[in-house]
Amino acid sequence: MASDHLWELTPEVSGLGHQTWLRDPSTGNFLVDVDREPHDGPTWICRRDPSIRLAYSSVIRHTPDGVPLLAPELALLFKAKANRPKDQQDFAGALPLLDGAQRRNLAELLAHVHPGHSRLTGLR
Repeated sequence: MASDHLWELTPEVSGLGHQTWLRDPSTGNFLVDVDREPHDGPTWICRRDPSIRLAYSSVIRHTPDGVPLLAPELALLFKAKANRPKDQQDFAGALPLLDGAQRRNLAELLAHVHPGHSRLTGLR
């Protein structure tokens, strides 16, 4: 298989879910995990609750090297669906790194998407 092959994202493939894993065909090792999110032009739509819509400029952050990543408060929102030990650890580790605005945003979104969630007490 050529390394420069481009796989088309067909409706059949895109309808399988929101997450796409890419792997090296020669080793089978996973290299990239891509989340495909609903959107309306420049507006991100939360797949957990489509009434939540944000400009991509508030959803995507960049490292100093320019690598795009999901805003940490949104990553924590997605991880709130499950209450696995690893998700609890991620929440506990990331919470002290969030500024006041990020904590407020997370608290509002979490209360909206998962009312009464146990992690809300850690945000207040």
